Amino acid sequence: MLDADVCHAACDAKDRRFDGRFYVGVTSTGIYCRCICPARLVKRTNRTFWPSAAAAEAAGFRPCLICRPERAPGLAPIDAPARLAAAAYARIEAGVLEEQGLEALAAGLGVTSRHLRRVMNTEFGASPIQIAQTGRLLAARRLLNETALPVTEIAFASGFRSLRRFNATMKERYGAPPSKMRGRKLIARGEAFTVSLSPRGDYVFAPVLDFLRLRALAGVEAGDRKSYARVLRWGGALGWLKVAMGPKGLELTLSENLAPHLRPLVANVRGAFDLDADMSAVDAHLARDGDLKRDVKREPGVRVPGMLDGFECAVRAVLGQQVTVAGAKTLTERLVARFGESLERGPDGLSRAFPTADAMAHAGASAIAKIGLPRKRAETLFALAEASAAGALPLARGAVAAGRAALAEIPGIGPWTVEYVALRALGDPDAYPATDIALINALGRKGETLDHLKPWRAYAAIRLWRRGASKGARS
Repeated sequence: MLDADVCHAACDAKDRRFDGRFYVGVTSTGIYCRCICPARLVKRTNRTFWPSAAAAEAAGFRPCLICRPERAPGLAPIDAPARLAAAAYARIEAGVLEEQGLEALAAGLGVTSRHLRRVMNTEFGASPIQIAQTGRLLAARRLLNETALPVTEIAFASGFRSLRRFNATMKERYGAPPSKMRGRKLIARGEAFTVSLSPRGDYVFAPVLDFLRLRALAGVEAGDRKSYARVLRWGGALGWLKVAMGPKGLELTLSENLAPHLRPLVANVRGAFDLDADMSAVDAHLARDGDLKRDVKREPGVRVPGMLDGFECAVRAVLGQQVTVAGAKTLTERLVARFGESLERGPDGLSRAFPTADAMAHAGASAIAKIGLPRKRAETLFALAEASAAGALPLARGAVAAGRAALAEIPGIGPWTVEYVALRALGDPDAYPATDIALINALGRKGETLDHLKPWRAYAAIRLWRRGASKGARS
């Protein structure tokens, strides 16, 4: 339940800590805003509060054109029901409801569809279907305002299955057809476009960039102290993306052929760069540990650097078993050179894609072993590729229960690999690879599972890795 006094205070102060945690319906105008909206404050008597954009729209409010609710950060709460709802919300934003349906969404989260509907309504005041509909509409608004894509392409990119339905829904919900909702600034169509991503609270980019840069694969990734870029295959399209700090948060630049996949890509990038974490709550929790308290005080706001592709993360984790970061990187670059697809006309330094599951499954274990792997390790990679190619390896962000279970079924994958993939690809904030030699060295003791830091042990792992235990660190 929303506390009206707290919401009013957050609005009056334009407090960024509450951005995306609730939305403000303005009864005098019929619009809804983020609490940080730069427009003139409205009277308290004209404010109503809603737990989600979907709930505000279901009540008849239209999104503000100034603060742009579609740019608001998401949620990363601590308690179990809210964590489930937040994970489901992220999966819905990634388009899983349109692709697989409600039953598959619930199964991937390890619950029944009935329980999921109940939790979503409790947390967000809207059903999964209502949230998906609002997500499609807000994605369309972003594409209309920030790209030069034709309306027809925007309709399908947003998740609508027909242009007619798209036009009707936009007019019904927002009072105007899509053609009338273009931004005033004329955007020229080119080879790339940029959208802004608002983080929750202050975003400290350096630790994330340090982690990614150390593990960057030649030709696939490129990183420096200000940005990270990579080749990415998504929805059948081979393109590239770049993430860099901008004046209002992170800026995501995409090659234009990835524009039809903007909605799931934005959701995935938000997760991979941990934009929605409430770092003040996480740091306060970690500071309960006397050993980590000094790290938190010295460097607050260290987030979890995730990965954009679950299959890639699993492959790189297997290649990183019992070797250093440098050793795993060498093996992975050999794999890329042998099975990866070339990218034409990519930015400087980006020329090759990570191998697809189909390519590795078609090659077979013997061919994979030729990069310098033991036969058993090559067979594990082959099994991973076969499972992924067959659709039996759910490694999308948020599918924590299903992903963990599927990984555990593959021979050659043990607890360390499962925890590492859960931490970087599945988005489990409590994943902790306790047998990692670098974590053991950083702690100075074996067998420590840091149970007292649940449910934020993934953040403890990142801090311990960052402490300087790069020798022996996993990939």
